[in-house]
Amino acid sequence: MTLRNGLSRILTIALFTGVSVALVLLLIPKAEYLPQGNRNLILNILVPPPGYSEEKRQEIGDYIFDRVAPHLEQDWKDGIPQIKNIFYVASDAVTLFGGTSMHVTEARKMMPLFTEVMNSIPGMFGVSIQRGIFESGIGKGRTVDVNVSGNDTDRIVAAARALFGAIKQAIPEAQVRPVPSLEISYPEVNLIPDRSRVIANGLSEREVGIYVDVLMDGRKIGEYKPEGNKIMDLVVQSGSDNARTPEDLMDSVIANAFGELVQLRDLSRLEYRQGMTQIDHLERNRNIRLEVTPPDEVALQSAMELVSEQLVPDLEAAGQLQDATVSIGGNADKLTETRIALQWNFVLAVVITYLLLSALFSSYFYPLIILFSVPLAAAGGFIGLELVDRFLAPQPFDILVMLGFIILVGTVVNNAILIVHQTLNNVRQEGLRGKEAVLHSVRTRIRPIFMSTSTSLFGLLPLVLAEGSGTELYRGLGSVILGGLALSTLLTLFVVPALLSFLIRLERPTH
Repeated sequence: MTLRNGLSRILTIALFTGVSVALVLLLIPKAEYLPQGNRNLILNILVPPPGYSEEKRQEIGDYIFDRVAPHLEQDWKDGIPQIKNIFYVASDAVTLFGGTSMHVTEARKMMPLFTEVMNSIPGMFGVSIQRGIFESGIGKGRTVDVNVSGNDTDRIVAAARALFGAIKQAIPEAQVRPVPSLEISYPEVNLIPDRSRVIANGLSEREVGIYVDVLMDGRKIGEYKPEGNKIMDLVVQSGSDNARTPEDLMDSVIANAFGELVQLRDLSRLEYRQGMTQIDHLERNRNIRLEVTPPDEVALQSAMELVSEQLVPDLEAAGQLQDATVSIGGNADKLTETRIALQWNFVLAVVITYLLLSALFSSYFYPLIILFSVPLAAAGGFIGLELVDRFLAPQPFDILVMLGFIILVGTVVNNAILIVHQTLNNVRQEGLRGKEAVLHSVRTRIRPIFMSTSTSLFGLLPLVLAEGSGTELYRGLGSVILGGLALSTLLTLFVVPALLSFLIRLERPTH
């Protein structure tokens, strides 16, 4: 019926191709970066108030263990799976605790308990995250890094606080971790060189700073790699460990440019202030980084666009980001680079397929007909992804899923190749003409097309339907290939013959 006349063929091509393109535009989700997996490890990063002593940190650890103790003995108490192991680490640089579950696939269900424990500690806030399988640093998994940079610490802290509040209001369930802090009330000691005395001793302020670095915890001066072993840092350290306080450090002895020994207090003075636990820099400016981990229902790309295209412009218009520069980095930045690279890889796969088919068919037109199956397959891929996300398990549009669309390019053209090749044989070898050659090709090739497609689909089903640890990694890839192959097989039987019927009339028998 679709081949009855020219109008019906044009309508068939326009309808199926248009619907496919519309489905792609409608169903394409916001992107994620690497898949998180379902690792059996929950990390809880705490941000304590300034000035906590070692005794106070120990008290917090004891409190955490007391609160989670019932869940170490009882399974599914208050809907929380039994905790297998728990740990706590506290220092002046980082404070965190975490745990693993007796049920390896249910670790995420411990997060409400850990969040409640963190929120019950006075003056404390923190983030609770499931550690990703591709995560390299603490809290560096599914995050958008919002960098607030500037020269004035007070101004960048004020800007970071405003942005922190705006993000929490726009995405209430988001976990936001400031690095190093939003507080500038931590005790701070500054060593101020006396320039005239430093110059009189033949030194520079930079050299005094190097001496202080060596006296404290050592200064890296190079690397050493013994044969067959790992690279080791070469660190120069002071032979004395008496500098336990800033005043002790001032009593330390260094050598000036003339070989004379002088005390550090003769070249500088101490000044007590308030500041941060550390000062980070980005492109030579002081920087505070907000590590934003959106909830599962908010894609990484959506969170990135919300911050960069809505929240930052609104705060700038309100004058709350004065003398501060906001930029997006971390995995969100890598997502943008990777997505662009994969888009060009997709285009390259299409071009290579076209050139290869052009060489095989000795024609530049028949490969274009075959490649019409690609947009049909893309629509099927997004339909498959949507069905899995709705009815099986949450499925993000991550890098592995994107690779599935590149794989589709070389997979879905096979059915169209069979139809075009058989049609050409019908004309050149059998002497059939026009529509008759196309219909005969479809009749003779529809059975092997459905047989090969059916075996492929049933082979892919376990990738999509299987449950258990690790299945979340390849479920999306399988759903894209399965959905794309299924839909393209059906629509190819209508679109390709309709297109082919216009060109096949130009072919003539070879004998």
